[in-house]
Amino acid sequence: MKVSEIMTESVASLNSNDTIERAAQLMMEHNIGSIPVCRGEKVVGVITDRDITLRSVANGQNAKVQTVKEIMSSNPVLIQPSMEAEDAARIMSERQIRRLPVVENDNLVGIVSLGDIATNSTMENLAEKTLCEISEPCTPII
Repeated sequence: MKVSEIMTESVASLNSNDTIERAAQLMMEHNIGSIPVCRGEKVVGVITDRDITLRSVANGQNAKVQTVKEIMSSNPVLIQPSMEAEDAARIMSERQIRRLPVVENDNLVGIVSLGDIATNSTMENLAEKTLCEISEPCTPII
C-alpha cells in the first residue's frame, strides 16, 4: 500500500516567523501535536507540542513573541507519496517519530502518521510493531 493511499492531504502548516502562540493555537484548533513549518510549500522544519513544552514553556519564554524557527526541528525526515507505507513505518521506527510530512516536487502534499497506519485494517500488526519500536528508549551513546 502506498503512502498516498493513507496520508492526510489537508495539512495545517506554519511559517518559521509565526509565534509559538500561533503554533499552539493551530494545534488546539486541529487537535494535532505536530505541524510542518514551511517556506512557501517547501518544508523546512517541524514543530511539536513537545518542542513547545520543553524548548519554550519550560525555559520561561514568551510564546507571544518567540518564533517557531527558534525551537522547531530543522531538516525533518520527509517522504514521497509513492513510498510504500511499510517503508514509512520502518522510518518511523528507526527515527522514533510518529508523523512524517509527505512531499512531492519539494511541495508539502500531506502527512502520514502512526494513526493513519493503525486505522488501516490491513496494517494493524505493522502499527503495533512500529509503536513498540518508537516507544523504546534510545540507547545512550557513550
